Amino acid sequence: MRLLSTRLRCWCTGIAVASVASGGALAQTYPAKPIRLIVPFSPGSTADIASRFTAQELAKALGQPVVVEDKAGAGGTIGTRELARAAPDGYTIGFASQGTLVFDQAIYAKPGYNSLKDFAPIALLGRAPNVMVVHPSNTASTAADIIAVAKSKPGALTFSSGGSGTSHHLAGVLFGRATGTNLVHVPYKSAPQAVLAVISNEVTMGFFNIPLVIGQIRNGKLRALGVTSLERSSLLPTVPTLDEQGIKGYKVDAWGGFVAPAGTPPEIVGRLNYELIKIFASAEAKQKLEPQGFDLSPPLTPAAFTKLIADDLTYWAPIVKGSSAKAY
Repeated sequence: MRLLSTRLRCWCTGIAVASVASGGALAQTYPAKPIRLIVPFSPGSTADIASRFTAQELAKALGQPVVVEDKAGAGGTIGTRELARAAPDGYTIGFASQGTLVFDQAIYAKPGYNSLKDFAPIALLGRAPNVMVVHPSNTASTAADIIAVAKSKPGALTFSSGGSGTSHHLAGVLFGRATGTNLVHVPYKSAPQAVLAVISNEVTMGFFNIPLVIGQIRNGKLRALGVTSLERSSLLPTVPTLDEQGIKGYKVDAWGGFVAPAGTPPEIVGRLNYELIKIFASAEAKQKLEPQGFDLSPPLTPAAFTKLIADDLTYWAPIVKGSSAKAY
């Protein structure tokens, strides 16, 4: 913890110096009016909760209101498209996720934006792994048990998701590829419906965001077999990762962060990065966001965040396109 605090102080000092050096008068006057924060998901979603906390704290730091606007629909592409088309003046920013900037690029023929050309990444908030779950009556207690049955009965095991192209769907696709098994995907209209399908034993398993199912795991309605990150989740510390269980390199670790329209002045991006990383390192952020399933990220520069997006597009695009995921 002490080492992280020291790194954060050095990081913030470096960003502050860079912002002052490059920003001049603009850095001194920004912001001069309220900032709009677009969330491409519905009110009450994990993204909305995280964005409202961030907006509240950012308003305190900047001395101007930060107004959250939820623009849900079409897998997040509606709000993300609006963000891409906003004026690049620092007064419109938005929540971005692996779903909107990576998965949707491969699922939608015309999402209305290019993730690498139309945005200026600001700061990564954190990551939210999924967890593989089954009904308590299932005899499987490890991922190896599922693999053994799947190989002995090809096509007999099913997994649900909240829709084609979601992290729930792609986690199952990647599991099948990594283990040489043939799991049958059963998409539902929403994530809660997909969870209910496992609880009611309509399907064999699911790979869901941890906050979505942690209550059912704790009350015994679901059994957790493995988390999809490379490190164990603080919310489920006794549940081993799938990597630990022999599926080496398996990782579905959905991330979220904040971006601005391409062309936003670098000094403004630097100022926002500086303020956001301080917010995400705070005790308040840990208390508010970690229960939502976010493993808060160490500080990343805008350039490092850009590289994360580019690397994810390279890795995931072939998987998504080979998964038959389609936009409905």
